[in-house]
Amino acid sequence: MDTAARPVAPYSRVKEHLKAGLAAGRWRPGELMPSEAELVAQFGVSRMTVHRALRELASEGLVERVQGVGTFAAQLHRISSTLTIRDLQEEIAARGHRHHAEVHLQRREPAGTGLAASLGLAAGGAVFHTLIVHHENGVPLQCEDRYVNPAAAPDYLGVDFSRTTPTSYLLEVAPLWEAQYTIEADRATAQEAKLLGIGRDEPCLVIVRRTVSRGVPITLARLVHPGSRYRLAGRFNP
Repeated sequence: MDTAARPVAPYSRVKEHLKAGLAAGRWRPGELMPSEAELVAQFGVSRMTVHRALRELASEGLVERVQGVGTFAAQLHRISSTLTIRDLQEEIAARGHRHHAEVHLQRREPAGTGLAASLGLAAGGAVFHTLIVHHENGVPLQCEDRYVNPAAAPDYLGVDFSRTTPTSYLLEVAPLWEAQYTIEADRATAQEAKLLGIGRDEPCLVIVRRTVSRGVPITLARLVHPGSRYRLAGRFNP
């Protein structure tokens, strides 16, 4: 089959147009880019199509989206020095595989002293807590233990996370401006090992990530991946 003859997906046309403009310096870092409505009119596609293109550019660190304001060309130092935050569901789909999630916990609870300090809350203040296991083709790939600042995402507990991921939802309602993270090889807790179907001594890749939007802490998440099932990859573009 001639791959050159394959049609280009509508969202890819929008994405590549904007990516080429960014590479050519059409929009300077921090400059406001075309709105979703303008792109819908220019390309004759749906708002959902434009939304996907912008979301992927944001996940690659090329643009910054501010809810109710617009899309901005990313600062160059952010493009070169930050770890891209990708939605696991989209990552799995990109491999042509099936994602499904099992939600084991989704509730409001009081925050302990350390957690409260990380999320800018008063000790004992309310925090949203979810515990979700993500599967790829039926195999547990990630145990996601996440705490969310209610002020950043007040409707978080009402979301069906068997249909969307916390990452995808939070990037929509509270676009991040800063992410702090640690990555290390470690053992899973007894609960995590049970949920992932692995032994306590099996090595895991553990990512702890805290995100902030316009100075307001959004979420603190512990992401545990069995080392034999996952690898972390990325690109560096100076």
